[in-house]
Amino acid sequence: MTSLKQKTSQTMKPATAAKKLGIYLAAAPTDFQEGVVSREELNALQAEPPQWLLELRKDGPHPRPVVAAKLGISISGLARGGVTDALTTEEIEAIKAENPLWLQHERANQVDVRKEAVRIKEKQEKEAAAKTAKEAKAAQAR
Repeated sequence: MTSLKQKTSQTMKPATAAKKLGIYLAAAPTDFQEGVVSREELNALQAEPPQWLLELRKDGPHPRPVVAAKLGISISGLARGGVTDALTTEEIEAIKAENPLWLQHERANQVDVRKEAVRIKEKQEKEAAAKTAKEAKAAQAR
């Protein structure tokens, strides 16, 4: 005999929700930091962000993945550049304006990484097409 269980709402830790929202958890309101977030609450925050979330996304402080994206470099590049803390939008803009040597170097690395990714993808597509053509030729020979 099977028992009927009441369906419970999926919840997540505040850190997970903050990551999904792209915000720095320590800058979020206390009730957000200390509670749990349901999937429905997360969807509501994404669909209609409250003022505190809009301000965090606009002004920061931003978590490292967002800082890296705004600077056009990798998270590892941030660490190599000595940036280990969350930064505000103003601080990110100051780094961009200064354009230090480490940032130039990391941006160049990022360009090289993207070029290599494209090259590998094209090579894999070419190999897959050749394999498909070879299989089709073998099927015709039968």
